[in-house]
Amino acid sequence: MNVSITFRHVDSSDALKRYTEEKISKLQKFLRQPMTAKVTLIVDRLKQIAEVRISSGGAHLEAKESTNDMYASIDVVLGKLERQIRATKGAAQAKRRDGETVRKAAVKRAVPVDVEVEPAPRIKTAAKIVKKAAKRAAKAKR
Repeated sequence: MNVSITFRHVDSSDALKRYTEEKISKLQKFLRQPMTAKVTLIVDRLKQIAEVRISSGGAHLEAKESTNDMYASIDVVLGKLERQIRATKGAAQAKRRDGETVRKAAVKRAVPVDVEVEPAPRIKTAAKIVKKAAKRAAKAKR
């Protein structure tokens, strides 16, 4: 596992480096091949931005988040990356097994073939009701 951390407009601190490396090393358990991570920590005015790019084998994942706290930005970015890793891993496993992906399964369950779907009744919006009331009032004045 190779992690490179770049600081832009921020003084580098050992605590921030350690925190970032610990959190990123936890993502390795989801990946089969060794990963390379490039982390950029940026301060732009009052925003604390964390950008992370991960490469592992053929997978290239990227996430970016900005909050008021750098540690919170790192946590949110790693949550996004974990979600991306799980999604790509699940899709790849389903493809290998010739099984259903989450998307295909949801479509099959959503509309059964033998059931007829009736159109929903029309609902008037508040804007249409107000518009009709204004027309009636204008006609009544004439």
